[in-house]
Amino acid sequence: MTKQHERLIVVSNRLPFSFRRDDSGKWRAEASGGGLVTALLPVLRHRGGIWIGWPGTSEDVPDISPELPVAGEDTGFTLQAVSLTAEEVRNFYEGFSNEVIWPLFHDMQLLCNFDPAYWRTYREVNRKFARAAHKASRAGDFIWVHDYHLMNVALELRRLGTKARIGFFLHIPFPPPDIYLKLPWRMALIDALLQFDLVGFQTAHDRRNFLQCVRALVKDAEIDGRGQIVQASVGGREVRIGNFPISIDYNAFMRQAASPEVAARAKELHRMLPNRNVILGIDRLDYTKGIPLRLQAFQDLLTRYPDLRERVSLIQVVVPSREDIAQYRDLKTEIEQLVGRINGTFVQPGGWVPVWYVYRSLSRVDLIAYYRAADIGLITPLKDGMNLVAKEYCACSIEEDCTLILSEFAGAAMQLGRSALLVNPYDIEGVADAIHRAFHMDKAERQARMRRMRRSIREYDVFWWVDSFLRAAITKDLRAFPLPENHVADESADHALLF
Repeated sequence: MTKQHERLIVVSNRLPFSFRRDDSGKWRAEASGGGLVTALLPVLRHRGGIWIGWPGTSEDVPDISPELPVAGEDTGFTLQAVSLTAEEVRNFYEGFSNEVIWPLFHDMQLLCNFDPAYWRTYREVNRKFARAAHKASRAGDFIWVHDYHLMNVALELRRLGTKARIGFFLHIPFPPPDIYLKLPWRMALIDALLQFDLVGFQTAHDRRNFLQCVRALVKDAEIDGRGQIVQASVGGREVRIGNFPISIDYNAFMRQAASPEVAARAKELHRMLPNRNVILGIDRLDYTKGIPLRLQAFQDLLTRYPDLRERVSLIQVVVPSREDIAQYRDLKTEIEQLVGRINGTFVQPGGWVPVWYVYRSLSRVDLIAYYRAADIGLITPLKDGMNLVAKEYCACSIEEDCTLILSEFAGAAMQLGRSALLVNPYDIEGVADAIHRAFHMDKAERQARMRRMRRSIREYDVFWWVDSFLRAAITKDLRAFPLPENHVADESADHALLF
């Protein structure tokens, strides 16, 4: 794919390891999960490379640099830590990243806190990451920067004189101009993103939103092409802009779903919930996931379709997140009150419990057992860059006798929308109707739909995603990028499935 001496330098907000003190006070490294780490490890091992990120500790604690070679010794690449002060964590991560960019890019601008101090710290921290990447890189390397925390890194690298090529991938949605233009630093951020050599998004819709913002704000921009990757000429520089739908390690999930341990746990779940369909929702605690509306839809289902009472149970797993933030504590309280109200209204003493609420992180085995046991996957975020839970659920559904209900506002809808049941998560009755339809769908249709989705996810897995992004950075033919089956490539029709 590239010359052997060219290394990959990955820059992300967090390192692929978390560092915690044990009882003796020593630092212990724990490998992070997730598709990004799984996909990049073999690439880095093969080519040699460096992963730069924050280790999750403050500058106020002892330096963990001596632990990094130990943590990375079995991976084949080098770890480099970027240290942050407690104030930088507050203003850069909790502030600008998660009180400005996260809500704004998820179409929830009323939740934004546009504190100017946040922007100043965001630039300073991005400068720190850039200095680390510049020091580690050489001309033949490819620097791959990840996500909304680090959108200013290329700008700072250019100022430092970095010769390596620089790519960026945004893991969350990119908003349309009417929302993006509310950002006080809209011009500075667009200029910073255009300093990358390749800018990647999850869907054609996100790419189109970005290009519309470029056209609105950058008067001398010239944009050429209509395929998966287009080329923009800005200020004498050429920037490639494409959509690369991220995915999962399909084979790893499928193999573990077929293991005896997972099969036994899935069977136990069905034993506890006999003679009923299991509906599954799994989400991190976040206001973008639409959990309260989902619970209201389930309540509406039981109210309008009494024939489904005692024939369905909803398992709603919520993974704790940002519990120190008042908004998230309030969301948790709202979810718990809704669960209590539904169960209080419909529960049968000594028997059926409509909603099983699980508030904790799951082990990988438990997660996959829930996936395999579920007859209906209910995944209804209000907005999501991709939503890998939908793909994980399909990969683990090895019997293929189940149904995926998916929000049309999840990026995964572009790929899975012709076989999943697409819903508007704000439409409470519409979601309830979709659950009713899924329950009564005949087996042949369920299996045909699931089989198509699993085939697409298997073919376009996370390794395909890494390879397609890296090839896009070096190819001469921008038309040579097939999209996953059912994706809509033409930006003039990229929401044809939805509207």
